[in-house]
Amino acid sequence: MLSVVIATKDSEQSLLPTLAALIPGATASVVREVIIADGGSKDATNLVADSAGCRFITSDKPVGARLRDAAAMARSTWLLFLQPGVVPDISWTTDSVRFMEETELTGATDQRAAAFRQTSSATVQSFPAELMALLRTSFGAKPRADQGLLINNRLYTSIGGHRVDVADPESDLIDRLGRKRIVLLRSGIFKANT
Repeated sequence: MLSVVIATKDSEQSLLPTLAALIPGATASVVREVIIADGGSKDATNLVADSAGCRFITSDKPVGARLRDAAAMARSTWLLFLQPGVVPDISWTTDSVRFMEETELTGATDQRAAAFRQTSSATVQSFPAELMALLRTSFGAKPRADQGLLINNRLYTSIGGHRVDVADPESDLIDRLGRKRIVLLRSGIFKANT
């Protein structure tokens, strides 16, 4: 159903919790493949990816080019871009499938993408922290690259994918999509302590 794309560089430790969080999606046949777009890691990133059954491509190209190349290799029509060290919560598969199915049913695959809600940890956020995140979103704050991006390959291609010539190609892609085209999923995502 979807291809997960993760850009890495010496990410052995941070990649582990991210891949572990994808296991429920793989067992539910939501995750078709995980593509690791590596920038020439010197640690055991390749061994971690290999033991998890990921497709591992390595290149000395800039991160934007590696992400774009990985997206072009993807076998699914839906792409989920994640950063190493970010962990979607347990309900991510259900919410992602719901979003993809609703988007396809309404014919909006070239108009909408999704990101996960930002949380502070694996535990439930406090009410004030949850309220602040809701207010930030309500007042038009765009998602950040570390919130992941679930996007149909057709929309990804139509806006030009990740750019090579920018300092932060993941944030640039979100900027070009614009806040109005990005739906926030109910599921949260947090940064693992590695």
